Amino acid sequence: MHRKKVAVVLFNLGGPSSLETVEPFLFNLFYDRKIINLPNPWRFFLAKLISKKRLSTAIEIYKQIGGKSPILKATKMQAKKLEDKLNESSCDIYKTFVCMRYSPPFADEVVQNVNKFGPDKVILLPLYPQYSTTTTLSAIENWYRVASYYKFNFTTEIVCCYYENKNFIISYSNLIIKYYKLASEFGKPRILFSAHSLPISIIKKGDPYAWQIEKTSELIAESLNIENLDWNVCYQSKIGPVKWLEPSTKDELLRAKNDKVPVILVPVAFVSEHSETLVELDIEYKKLMLDHYYYRVPTPETDTFFINCLFQICLNVKNSKCCNGYRMCWKNYNSRHFYLNSNR
Repeated sequence: MHRKKVAVVLFNLGGPSSLETVEPFLFNLFYDRKIINLPNPWRFFLAKLISKKRLSTAIEIYKQIGGKSPILKATKMQAKKLEDKLNESSCDIYKTFVCMRYSPPFADEVVQNVNKFGPDKVILLPLYPQYSTTTTLSAIENWYRVASYYKFNFTTEIVCCYYENKNFIISYSNLIIKYYKLASEFGKPRILFSAHSLPISIIKKGDPYAWQIEKTSELIAESLNIENLDWNVCYQSKIGPVKWLEPSTKDELLRAKNDKVPVILVPVAFVSEHSETLVELDIEYKKLMLDHYYYRVPTPETDTFFINCLFQICLNVKNSKCCNGYRMCWKNYNSRHFYLNSNR
C-alpha cells in the first residue's frame, strides 16, 4: 500500500528576529499590496517612508520583549505538535513547514523545501482563524506566485478559516473559564474579545473578517454557558488616520473601568503570543487599567484542543465546506480555480 506524503504549510505573519531586522520586517509588511493597494513606485516609496517613520517606536516595543518576536518559535512548536499528532494517527506521512509572510522563512525558501520533500499533496493552513484578504489571501497568493516562478505544480488543498471550529471554540472557552472564576471574586466580569482592527474600506469591499470575529466571539460566549454573560467585541492596533473597525479595545477598557467591573481580555484572533499581546495588551493596556481588576487570557498556542482543531482540519480538508457560502475563485496562476474551505 502506497503511503502518501502530505506537506502541511502553516502560514503566519512573522516578526523581527533581532532589533536589526525590525525595519525590513516593517517594510515587507507595508509593501504588501494587500496592505497598501498602490502601484509601484508609489507603494515602494510609501512602504519605505512608513517603515522609517515607525522604526523607533517599533524598536522600543521589541526591546520590551527581549529584542525579537517570539512568533517563529511558537509557530514551530505548533507545527511540531501537529506533525506528531498527524503521524501518530494516520497511515500517510505528514511533514509540517512554517512559512512567514514578512520575515524568514519566506515562501521562496519553503516552496523549495516542500518540493524536496516530494509531496503527493500540499495543505495550506493559515494560522489566521478568521479569513481576511490582508492575511490569509495575501499568504496564499504569495505562495502560488513563488510556486509558479519555480514551475512547481503541487496538488493543493487550501484552508480558508476555522472561526467556528468546535475544537477551536472549546480551546478558548477552557482558557477563559479559569480567569472568569478569578475575576468573579471582585464582581461580575466583562469579557472583551479583542481582535486586530482593519480599515472600514477593506470591510466594505467584502472582506468577511469582521463578521467572522463576531461569530467566533458569539460561539465562545455561548459555550461558556454563563447566564447573562457580559461580553463585547473590540479592536486593537489601529494605525493611521483612516476609519477602522470599532469600538477600540482601549475605549472598551476605559468603559469597563468606569463601570467598575473586572475585565477579562481575550485575544480572539491571535493563536500565538507576539508584540500585540505581550506589549499592547500586557503592558500598555495593563498600565491603563492600573488599580483595576484586569485579566488577559493567553493565546491557544499548543493547547490540546487547538492542535486537535488543526489536526481535524488537515484530515478532513477535502470534505470541508465553504464558510457560509463565502468562496473565492482563483483566476490567475495557470487558470487554477479553488475554493477557500472552512472546517466546521
